[in-house]
Order: sequence, then structure tokens, then C-alpha cells
Amino acid sequence: MKILVTGATGNLGSKVVDSLLKVIPASDLAVSVRNPEKAEGLRARGVDVRQGDFDRPETLEHAFKGIYRLLIISADGDNETRIRQHTDAVKAAERAGVKFIAYTSLGNATESKNLMAPPHVATEAAIIETGIPYSFLRNNWYLENEIGSIQGAIAGAPWVTSAGEGKVGWALRQDYADAAAAVLVGEGHENTVYELSGPLLTQAELAAALGAVLGKEVPVQQVSDEKYAEIMKGLGLPDFVIPIVVGIQQSIRNGSLEVESNDFEKVLGRPVTPINEALPQLVNTISQTK
Repeated sequence: MKILVTGATGNLGSKVVDSLLKVIPASDLAVSVRNPEKAEGLRARGVDVRQGDFDRPETLEHAFKGIYRLLIISADGDNETRIRQHTDAVKAAERAGVKFIAYTSLGNATESKNLMAPPHVATEAAIIETGIPYSFLRNNWYLENEIGSIQGAIAGAPWVTSAGEGKVGWALRQDYADAAAAVLVGEGHENTVYELSGPLLTQAELAAALGAVLGKEVPVQQVSDEKYAEIMKGLGLPDFVIPIVVGIQQSIRNGSLEVESNDFEKVLGRPVTPINEALPQLVNTISQTK
């Protein structure tokens, strides 16, 4: 019963693969990657490395042949590109005879006003339409998304946000990876939707938790969207990225990531890593990469 993970050399995919290799033999695992040479380390461990390009659906159909359970990790890019890539991947899975599809979606996807929700809504619908049993892993927000702000706070900068009192269910990428692996190897996950959200915190609460880790106060600077855009531009973010980061702040402010759920614990069989343990891990990683 072979399992395949797409995007296996990416930030999330690589962690999912590591989690899977702790519980299944490498011979039961395949990965689909755009550049197989980047996965030579996995091949050396006995993993079946296949070439699969989300922009070339015919390569995906070939990559998915003989696969029983598939994890489609959502791709990067603008909404239109992602919708096309994801739908093509789903069709390729159907043609290849895949028996189960897990997909990394977004918190509260079908009801969400988040600017990144449309590709996830379209992909969930496309998977349901195939009739293939599925599990939607609605990942809330990676704590690693805040590394830039954490680095700034370490250097003495304030925590800048325009998200107001909006709450987020932050969790470590490793927890999301472990949850995906648990669904891929476990039983009883057919036609499920899991809202994978950590305990809800505001930006100020996250900054306070970080301050406790750093042993100093991390002041929070609440600004308008316009000011936030100006600050991000000043930090060197490319022009095309500015509307995205501002849109994320707006989405948080509007409550799109305020999803209260214990699905994480249900899937993991353990509590999600507490924020006061997760933050020191990131701070240590940052200090080691300096």
C-alpha cells in the first residue's frame, strides 16, 4: 500500500516525509518532485523518487501510478495558477487510480474570506467530485510564518501589525506534518475534514509569549493597513508581495483564522506543541542560522 507525498522537498513536505519514515518502511513511500535531483537524499534512504510537475499534468499521472494514498500539498503562486495546478493534480490522481487523497487546505476554507481561500475551495470541490475518499487538512497558520517578526523582535524592533484583535491558531510546521502523516497511515480518515488549529492568540498575546521567551518586553505597534504596507516596503519586500502581506493582516483582523478546534489533538493523539515550547524552538533555530 504505497503512499506518495507531493512537494516533498518543500518546507512542509520534507517534514511530512521524515514523519512518515519513522512509522513506515521507505519502500512503502514515494515522493513526487519537480526536480528529482533535489531529492537524491531521499532516494539514498530507499524512497521511490518520481518526477512530477504541477505545470505538466501528464507527469503527475505517471508519478501517481500504483499509489494507494496520496498527499497533495498545496502549491505556491497566485490564486488562478494554484487553482489550475491543483485541479490538474486531482484529475491526474483520478486517472491514475489513486484510492485516497489527503489535501493541505486552509482553516475554515469553504466559509473563509481569507484572500488565499479560493484555491482551497476549488481544490476541495474538485476532490469531492471525483468520488475518491478524502481528508481535508485545513491548516490554520504556521508559526514559522512569523519568523521575520521574531527576528525583528530579537533585534529590538517592535511587533508591527495591522491585524488588530484578530486571533490566529498558530502551530509549528512539524505539528502539521505529523498530523498529515498520521492521516496517511491511520484508519478511519475517509471523507473527513480536520480543522487543524492551535490555541487562538492575538498578535499582542503572541508578542507577549515571545517576550517571555526572550526575557524582555516586545512592544506591539498597531498600525493602519496603509502604514503596514509602507513599513513592509521599507523592509525591502517586493511590490507584488505587499498586497498579499497586507491582505493577510486584513484576513486575520476579520477573523478568518479564528477557528477553535481540538482536531489537532484528535489526529495527533497528543496535544499540539504549546506556544511557550514552540517559540523557543524557533528562536534557537534563528540564533543557529546567524
